[in-house]
Amino acid sequence: MPADLAHLALELLSGALVGFTLGLIGGGGSILAVPLMVYVVGVANPHVAIGTSALAVAVNALAGVAQHARAGTVKWRCAAIFASCGVVGAVAGATLGKAMDGRRLLLCFALLMVAVGVLMLRGRRNPGCPGAACNRHNMGRVMSCGAGTGLLSGFFGIGGGFLIVPALVASTGMPILNAIGTSLVAVAAFGASTAISYMVSGLIDWPLALLFIVGGTAGSFGGMRAARALSGTTGALTTFFAGIIFCVAAYMIWRSV
Repeated sequence: MPADLAHLALELLSGALVGFTLGLIGGGGSILAVPLMVYVVGVANPHVAIGTSALAVAVNALAGVAQHARAGTVKWRCAAIFASCGVVGAVAGATLGKAMDGRRLLLCFALLMVAVGVLMLRGRRNPGCPGAACNRHNMGRVMSCGAGTGLLSGFFGIGGGFLIVPALVASTGMPILNAIGTSLVAVAAFGASTAISYMVSGLIDWPLALLFIVGGTAGSFGGMRAARALSGTTGALTTFFAGIIFCVAAYMIWRSV
């Protein structure tokens, strides 16, 4: 296979892996997309990788939203409140993130992933309440979690799903499958906000973004099917979620240090 075709196939497969992860755990798209673009595809500028991944993840998340909506696992009121508060934080976070050294940004990103993975494992046995919803009793928690998650999402240039899912579970008590479906609405909103900020600065590789979107849309269908299968086993989906985070974080720390 010619080198150009091999590289094209690598970019499509990388995008498919990102889409599969989004469909499976409602996040992790940028956790995988950024290191895949930097270490596998060969994007030299980490800021370009961050901006491009944000765009690709936002579009792929929308494909996941459509699938979860058909399955009835999206809590739309929670999604709207969380996303609207998070977009404000994402714009501010992206402005701060662009001012920081790219390599140091990736290392901080990896350390944050480890902390979130530990928190997810600690709560893996909690099945959640299927009837959980956003109401006047938890509205403040949902809004503050949305704003804080959005800030971190913009700062690290991520869709934020790996932060949004545990934040939704913690602030509302909903089951993880509902949190995954609901999180994709916010992932799309956060990713779009971050991508616009990086686009204005000329930090998006458009051909690469298109290939990741094409591959990711295909991968999201398989991820959604796997998520529904795993959700039937207590703690399995949460444990898998945390496992992905630890593996990628370890690799990023090794490469950065």
